[in-house]
Amino acid sequence: MSRGSIWTVVAITVAVTSISSAMAADATAVRQGGLWVTCEGFDGPGKGKHVVLISGDEEYRSEEALTQLGKILARHHGFKCTVLFAVDPKSGAIDPTVPDNIPGLEALEKADLMIIATRFRDLPDEQMKYIDEYVASGKPIIGMRTATHAFKIAKGKTYERYSFDSKVEGWTDGFGRRILGETWISHHGHHGKQSSRGVVAPGMKDHPIVRGCEDIWGPTDVYTVRLPLPGDSKPLILGQVLEGMKPTDKPVSDRKNDPMMPVAWTRTYQGAKDKAGRVFTTTMGAATDLESEGLRRLLVNAAYWCLGMEDKIPPRANVEIVGEYRPSPFGFAGHKKGLKPADYAMKPAGR
Repeated sequence: MSRGSIWTVVAITVAVTSISSAMAADATAVRQGGLWVTCEGFDGPGKGKHVVLISGDEEYRSEEALTQLGKILARHHGFKCTVLFAVDPKSGAIDPTVPDNIPGLEALEKADLMIIATRFRDLPDEQMKYIDEYVASGKPIIGMRTATHAFKIAKGKTYERYSFDSKVEGWTDGFGRRILGETWISHHGHHGKQSSRGVVAPGMKDHPIVRGCEDIWGPTDVYTVRLPLPGDSKPLILGQVLEGMKPTDKPVSDRKNDPMMPVAWTRTYQGAKDKAGRVFTTTMGAATDLESEGLRRLLVNAAYWCLGMEDKIPPRANVEIVGEYRPSPFGFAGHKKGLKPADYAMKPAGR
């Protein structure tokens, strides 16, 4: 079996200094069970690049979306991909309702690209420090859906500036606004009642990220953003609000489409040493949204662009689904219970 033909479940290595024997037993079981998945990648332009995908939201099944996106990037494009999850520290099961534990963030130390789709996380300092160091480095970032409100950190804590409602000077509205370009504002479309059609923004039809993305649709609604977006943000895709939850539904005729909200844009942010990092943000990205070939291609193209590899983006990037993909509907308390990272492992080629 070739090195890149199977996902491997990676065990955490931690030093335990002073905890009870019961907790130690739990921690040992979790370590042996594996807390994240990594694929070394097949052949492709991304060979040698490491993408870390961080899931952890209660509503949009990012644990499903990011594992599929990672498989596509690894199998069809050669990127090494590590997918991280919100994990129950006692059982080792994936549980997005646990807001304060995403093991494996140290993978960011050697990452070339971070893709994040978390929601209202309140991570401990020993985990947040890896995100903070990555952001300080000025390396590229892709934010998906609830990443605009990726963190909810209490006032007075070390990394409170990352909180979606931050009032820290220079970090007003936190990671979402400062790094991605917007924080949580509101639902623009009617959540659960109106879906979204992606329309290429005026003047952007030749941008490499939208190459081959003629048909973008998702059942999630459009998010509100403040216009114009800050800094050097450039809208790529606008979200046309549809009357219902099918791609064949007509656009609404009210003011929700006048103007249409951007649902995907590029920008840059400044790292700690004023290094400009490329950013791609989309307010689409639920697991069910990834059934759209156009959206999958948009995300894959964005990964190339963020890494400065836009010259490698083909006319129609291969975004064929890897393995079986039956995404769960979005909604609270809807994640698949009892699954562990190993359950999302990519099967050997041909299976």
